[in-house]
Amino acid sequence: MTGWGWFTMSIGTVVLWALLITIAILIIRARNRASGPPRTSASAPPGQLLAERFARGEIDEEEYQRRLAVLRGNGSGLAEH
Repeated sequence: MTGWGWFTMSIGTVVLWALLITIAILIIRARNRASGPPRTSASAPPGQLLAERFARGEIDEEEYQRRLAVLRGNGSGLAEH
């Protein structure tokens, strides 16, 4: 076997081990993510869920304030629309 053959075999071995380690890490992460408790809307109060949506940027400040007012029961945001 020539020098290039040894070099190619060495690189192939390193790539194989890197691939196996990457697959193992991805499987472990997928298992850990799947084993966590399921997130349901019933597990948190509505105000907290609304605040989380606002923090993630799913709703803007105006919509947050309007929905929060409805949740608190004063309903002042309903007359606008």
